[in-house]
Amino acid sequence: MPIHPSAIVDPAARIAPDADIGPFCIIGAEVEIGARTRLMANVYLEGPTFIGEDNLFFPFTTVGVAGQDLKYKGERAETRIGHRNKIREFVTIHRGTAGGGLLTSIGDDNLLMAYVHVAHDVHIGSHCILANAATCGGHVTIGDWAVIGAATGLHQFCRVGRHAIIGGYSVITQDVLPYSNTTTPRDPKSYGANKVGLERRGYSPDVINAVNKALRLLSRAGLNTTQAIERIREEVPGVAEVDELIAFIQSSQRGVIK
Repeated sequence: MPIHPSAIVDPAARIAPDADIGPFCIIGAEVEIGARTRLMANVYLEGPTFIGEDNLFFPFTTVGVAGQDLKYKGERAETRIGHRNKIREFVTIHRGTAGGGLLTSIGDDNLLMAYVHVAHDVHIGSHCILANAATCGGHVTIGDWAVIGAATGLHQFCRVGRHAIIGGYSVITQDVLPYSNTTTPRDPKSYGANKVGLERRGYSPDVINAVNKALRLLSRAGLNTTQAIERIREEVPGVAEVDELIAFIQSSQRGVIK
């Protein structure tokens, strides 16, 4: 097992034989590291933390430490990270709390750029990109394939739907609609479908047009949300992605950005 002699590894940690632990890393008890995962240097891991295979942690990342929620009283809570993620320099990932299910989780194939913050009880799906200094407040949920622009702040308990893209320096205080292109700092607005992202992921023109029409009915038709949903059901029936959009809106606790 390639562990640099300057690394400090708790005997209770469980590390795959082909994982790579670089210089000056610190790995605490109840940390599990999967096959071929590499910690480049100066990475700090605190348990209980479970990390899958083929992940790459760049220098000065911190994973699994207690969150900044003043209600946290030291209860046992976990951090779980899937496979093939790239975690860049100075990323901070905090474990869960009793108030949020005792778990912070990150899926597979994500890129977290430098200085990203993942607070307590955050759940990030798979294939997401969080650009430099994007900040997730506690209890944030981010769906698969979402892209979060640089220096964007996500308020506690907000949700970001699947395939959404958020422009840089945005301030997000309500849920971000799936498939949407949402941007502008301090005054977020939805500007229709995330067309480029959906095309890259193989969605058909018919589906993209249907999603775009639904989003424009929400944001450009001068309707309230209830009226817009009724119009969407009438004018864009039978499209699974549009049904997902409606279900997302109806389950929102904070309201959605239109």
